[in-house]
Amino acid sequence: MGVYKLSTAGGLATPRTNYSSFLAGNLAYQIPGDYESIATVTVGASPVASIQFTSIPATYKHLQLRWYAVGSLDQSIEINSALQPDKTHRLNGDGATVLSNTGNQIFLNYYTNLNATSPSVGIIDFLDYTDTNKNRVLRHITAQDRNGAGGEVNLASHLFLTTTAISAIKIAATINQYSSFALYGIKGV
Repeated sequence: MGVYKLSTAGGLATPRTNYSSFLAGNLAYQIPGDYESIATVTVGASPVASIQFTSIPATYKHLQLRWYAVGSLDQSIEINSALQPDKTHRLNGDGATVLSNTGNQIFLNYYTNLNATSPSVGIIDFLDYTDTNKNRVLRHITAQDRNGAGGEVNLASHLFLTTTAISAIKIAATINQYSSFALYGIKGV
């Protein structure tokens, strides 16, 4: 049985085309972004001072960094050795209080930061990381449980006023045992 694609005039009396597929001449649906693992780092028995992803391939549409981590209060994320974005917007909630502000910092977790006993999880999307016609934009979500003493969720966006493709990401902190960081490439369409 064929499929009819009617003209814009509509009706069966107007010209129509008979197709043997339900796609009716349209392109097949494409999944909007397969994830591929680029690299994963899991901290062993001894804490480390930093984790680096270098020589990031420029073959994806976007990047995504995911982590589960415990570590020190001092921590930052560097993009191509740049310590600070030009602008950051943040929204934080802990179940009782909501905070929002702007600045020019990028951390794994905001307000309470990483600490040695409470795990932090998060995702950062590096959007259009190789497009030399766009500034670098990051989308960031984190959460932390404080072992029965509350927790928090953070949303942030970061703007780096540079069109240089991202080729290196560094997490600088004392990062404790069992912490894990995974970098993914998103193919996009």
